[in-house]
Order: sequence, then structure tokens, then C-alpha cells
Amino acid sequence: MVIFGIDIRVYFLLFMLYSFIGWCMEVIGKLIQYKRFINRGFLIGPYCPIYGYGALLITFLLKKYTSDPITLFIMAILVCGTLEYLTSYFMEKIFHARWWDYSQRKFNINGRVCLNTIIPFGLLGLFIMYVSNPFLLGAIESLPETALNIVFWVLLVIFVLDNIISTNVISYVGKTTKEFGKSLDNTEEITKIKKDAIDLIKPIFIKYNAVEKNKGMMKEEVLAELQDEKAKQTFNYLKRLGIIKKYKGKLESGEIGIPMENSSLVLPCGIYGRWENNTK
Repeated sequence: MVIFGIDIRVYFLLFMLYSFIGWCMEVIGKLIQYKRFINRGFLIGPYCPIYGYGALLITFLLKKYTSDPITLFIMAILVCGTLEYLTSYFMEKIFHARWWDYSQRKFNINGRVCLNTIIPFGLLGLFIMYVSNPFLLGAIESLPETALNIVFWVLLVIFVLDNIISTNVISYVGKTTKEFGKSLDNTEEITKIKKDAIDLIKPIFIKYNAVEKNKGMMKEEVLAELQDEKAKQTFNYLKRLGIIKKYKGKLESGEIGIPMENSSLVLPCGIYGRWENNTK
């Protein structure tokens, strides 16, 4: 799959490798700082695409500067600093949240970039062009054609699905709360939201698999439970994100069902909620 003389598969795998390496750097940094694991980045999986994009930009745009390390260092700072600023700006405008904030650091520009981070960009540019790219590109290009295709398509599908899921979850969060993402680093809160979204659908798949494998449950009974569980969890998820967070108070919820004739089953047909302001 060659476009303009470039094998897209090779450079996509290079992108994923640098995204994973960047994620590891971010997680280790926060582990040292806060003594706990924080899944850095916009996506659910273990990768930070901004590192992958930055590495590809350096690879494609700065190849002509490899004979001059000082110019390469400066250009890497400019390229990656611009990428970091624009990424922060547009993600905040789209999702109303920030994944990093340098407002408390010296020599920052609107909290989006700062001197502490752009200097390492220059060093990383040197490392990428002189050390890691020759090794990683050589390793990827040495893969057999079949293996290259399998790894490429598997990672591409995972990456695309992750983008779709994460975008939908975070877009919803941005619409349900006004406090989210004004001047703080919201990464940890966003990570929790995404984890809750995954936990929301997990019981549904478990019960569906029980139906498919005929593990002693009537199909109608499991489907009724499925509807009930989905309604209950969805409502709890929405109320925690929206109503309770914004207005406090107390919110009771439950399911509405209609008993079926000649059966012990109840047909789920809706949910209800009652909010009560307990403030004096």
C-alpha cells in the first residue's frame, strides 16, 4: 500500500510505536509525580497519538536537516511546539476539556506549551532521526508481508474503534457539565469517565453471551434482564454525569414494567426518575 512512494503500513506502525512510547513516558512521569497510575491521553488504549504525529512530522519534514544537528534541534522544537499548541487549542474547543495545562509553569503560552516541554522536543527530534528511526523502520520493514498486513489491519481497526468510542464519550461529557475543562488538566477525570462507559456495557455482553451459549437461561428471560440492566445503568450513568453533579440533591430511579400473562416475566418498558432538592 504505497502512496507517494511511502508504504502506509510501515509508517502507520511507526506512528503506533511512537504513540505507545509516548504513552509510557507520560504514565511513568505521572506515576513518579503522583504515586499512582493515570491513563494519559485522549484514547482508551495505551497510546498518545500526539507523540506519533509528532514523530511522523519530524520524520517527513526534517529529514533534510539531518546533516546539521543544531538546525534539526531548533526545527524539532518549532514543529512539535506548534503541534502541541494547536492540539491543545482545538481539543479544548471541540471537547471543552484539557489534557495538559502549563499555566503554573514559567515561560508558558496560554498554558498550552512551555519552555520545560519544548526543549525536550528538540532532544527527542535528534534521538528520532539519529537513533530510533533507523532501528524501528528497519525492524518494521523486515517483517514478512503477511505479518505486516495482519499487524497493520488489527492495529488500524483497534485504533479507529478507540477513536470512535472515546470521541462519543468525551463529546457527551462536554455537553453535560460546564465545569469540565476550563483551566485544569482533566486527564484523570476523563479517564474515569471512559472506564465507566466501558463498565456500562460490560454486563450486557456477558448476558448476551449467556444466551448464545445456552447456559440454562431462557432467551426471553435473559433479554428481559438485558433491557432492565441497560436502562438502569444508563440512567444511573446519566444522572451521575449531569443532574447530581450540577444540581446536587437526591435522585431516585427505577424501572417500569408490565407483567406478562401466563408468565412470571415482566416486560421492561421504561425508567423513571425523581429529583429532590435536599438543601434548606
